[in-house]
Amino acid sequence: MSEITTIKNYIDGEWRLSKSSNYLDVQNPATAEILARVPLSSAAEVEEAVQIAAKAYVEWRQTPVVQRIQPLLKLKFLMEEGLDELARTITMECGKTFDEAKGEMRRAIENVEVAAGMPILIQGYNSEDIAHGIDEIMIRQPLGVCAAIAPFNFPGMIPFWFLPYAVACGNTYIVKPSERVPLTMQKIFELLDQAGFPKGVINLVNGAKETVDAILDNPEIKAISMVGSTPVARYIYSRGSANGKRVQCQGGAKNLTVVMPDADMGNTLKVIADSCFGSAGQRCLATSMVVTIGDARKPFTDGICEIARTRVTGYGLDKGVEMGPVISPQSKERIEGLIEVAKKEGSQLLVDGRGAVIPGYERGNFVRPTVVDNIPVGGTIFTTEIFGPVLGLIHMDSLDEAIPMINSSVYGNMSCIFTSSGLAARRFRYEVVAGNIGVNIGVAAPMAFFPFSGWKESFFGVQHGQGHDAVDFFTQKKVVVERWPKEWSRKF
Repeated sequence: MSEITTIKNYIDGEWRLSKSSNYLDVQNPATAEILARVPLSSAAEVEEAVQIAAKAYVEWRQTPVVQRIQPLLKLKFLMEEGLDELARTITMECGKTFDEAKGEMRRAIENVEVAAGMPILIQGYNSEDIAHGIDEIMIRQPLGVCAAIAPFNFPGMIPFWFLPYAVACGNTYIVKPSERVPLTMQKIFELLDQAGFPKGVINLVNGAKETVDAILDNPEIKAISMVGSTPVARYIYSRGSANGKRVQCQGGAKNLTVVMPDADMGNTLKVIADSCFGSAGQRCLATSMVVTIGDARKPFTDGICEIARTRVTGYGLDKGVEMGPVISPQSKERIEGLIEVAKKEGSQLLVDGRGAVIPGYERGNFVRPTVVDNIPVGGTIFTTEIFGPVLGLIHMDSLDEAIPMINSSVYGNMSCIFTSSGLAARRFRYEVVAGNIGVNIGVAAPMAFFPFSGWKESFFGVQHGQGHDAVDFFTQKKVVVERWPKEWSRKF
């Protein structure tokens, strides 16, 4: 980018410079180039956006659902046409490879497509004659103003777990993107502006903690969706729900994968490597530890180490690059510090990705793929979400040992098994306490018509994002009981 962009808010159908005097630099994590300056919007600016959204809600909720989905249908095609530009923006500010960024936006588009089916999804139900001459009807109605607090690792996709469903249900919406990666949402709101939503239905407010707290405390905001670390998710869930809001918070993860001796080892190695090292490990569905069972130990360990050593790391817009940088110098320092902790706790560094220097990108936040053997159960690496390209290995004799160990984790986002045994796979999916289960799948990411179903400390709330859960979250059920006695009816 030839010049530094000043990030704007989008309120009432127009772009506005923030009134804040506090700005942060947005850096390309591969080059350290400053791409933009993002404002830390104040509580007053959040209040302004909320009042605009509340005013727009009055008319938007009365708009027939078949008309509410028309801007989404247009948006889908605008996102398809702008896919490459959106992906390049994600790569520049987030660090993932261009192909990973395109895949992210494909999942965003998928959610738009599902939400466009709202005329069916929002239907209620009814029963005639629940008593003599009495009928009962359940209808769904929108909540009002809703908001999303988005993370840095999927700046294009994650807001779309929520936004299209919310507006199709008749709510108005405010997005607060991560201050680390605000450029992607600038591009997306340019498309939203073209899609034909009435003024005030969708709004964008940039900022950090003060902005978040203003969203959590504002009485006009009825529901909040968030994805981030478990400590932040707990904070947002606690403060938001204490203020009487509906809140859904996807937290952190420590995803364990089991490799059985009968697994197809070639396919297993490729899929797990992509799961662990894809997006530099900065995703809540990354495989972060592998439990090898019995004779799977040697072939898996040898194979994954070879892949880790040879995986091409660099700038995600360069051809042939398989893994990009982590988001910030602070993240790099934290990840490398945790690798050292693993060593001090007795684990062996089979592949050490610290101190990576990529020619031409010496200022980038690079950590190469790392493999750590013999992770102690209950130790720091076992319990800590590293959020980087670090794979821990644990070795056990049987699935009987592995399942209780997996279930001992405080997290419950995803767990996978690689096996040729249907019996082992069924037992695994039945007994493992996690919301997303993969069988011979490295990243058990649900399609948009299924919920993103984290458990335990990986999720705070009741209804998850996507699909029917999103419709339930963004609507409230109203039950109508009707009786029309004949003697009350006008006689003709």
